[in-house]
Amino acid sequence: MPNDPPINDSALSEKDARDGVISAFIAFFIWGVFPLYFIVVKDVSAYEILAHRIIWAVLFGGVIIHLRHQWPEVFAALKHRRTFMYLILSAILITGNWLVYIWAVQLDQINQASLGYYINPLLFTLAGVVIFRERLRKAQTAAIVFAAIGVFVLTFRGGEFPAIAVFLGSAFAIYGVIRKQVVVGAMPGLFIETLVLLPFALAYLVWIMLAGEAVFSPDDPGLAAILLLSGPLTVLPLLFFALAARRLNLTTVGMMQFIAPTLQFVIAVIYGEELTPAHIVCFSLIWLAVILFSIDAWRMNRTLARINP
Repeated sequence: MPNDPPINDSALSEKDARDGVISAFIAFFIWGVFPLYFIVVKDVSAYEILAHRIIWAVLFGGVIIHLRHQWPEVFAALKHRRTFMYLILSAILITGNWLVYIWAVQLDQINQASLGYYINPLLFTLAGVVIFRERLRKAQTAAIVFAAIGVFVLTFRGGEFPAIAVFLGSAFAIYGVIRKQVVVGAMPGLFIETLVLLPFALAYLVWIMLAGEAVFSPDDPGLAAILLLSGPLTVLPLLFFALAARRLNLTTVGMMQFIAPTLQFVIAVIYGEELTPAHIVCFSLIWLAVILFSIDAWRMNRTLARINP
């Protein structure tokens, strides 16, 4: 979760706001259609895909860091023991998040993945209450209750506890809480996280190549290029998100983030994943929660704008 702070829309030029919306749309669109990438490489093991994603994200991320002149921020974070330890912990969480997401697509559970990212903002708000002693507004409380009822219905009426959704939503919420503890930008933070994971990814890839179990091979340049593409697909949406966050306020970014799980949900429907009545009730309640959450955020932003013009 990026640490580049959003700023007030009132302080922006029309061009900045337009560029921010475009950047946010690109970021959430890439994240929304990401299941299509994992469908293309479905015959590759989740562990090998994860290893390639880490390796190529480091290389491509290094290029972006160089172009944005962010090496001083990277070195400062590496030298600061507390920041580095937090980033090691966030690296572990993001690895689990990526791996479970890949499994979700390979197991034809894209619906659950989209559900996880629908409930993530609600879980993040709940984390604020539990960890930072923040107080919930009435609409926020209602949104969380509706989301909880949706998960309850899917569990007890659909006979399916949405473990993938709950893990993805909660893991990313905890990841966001950890990243809030460190003063490091989105790109430098991601670069350090993947850099921490790089030795393990390289060791695993070398091991399966020596064992003759790796799919990645110079003999299949097409598939090799597709696996290499996982680097840019990991880094670019985060870069666009960081650009958007600097040009838009938190409410606008928050509302636009639901583009990604909505696209994932559409892809799941197109690919014929089962939608039982329990699924429909669950998603309906989640969408109601999202609407309440977004309206509350929009009203709060309007109130703050009037108080601090």
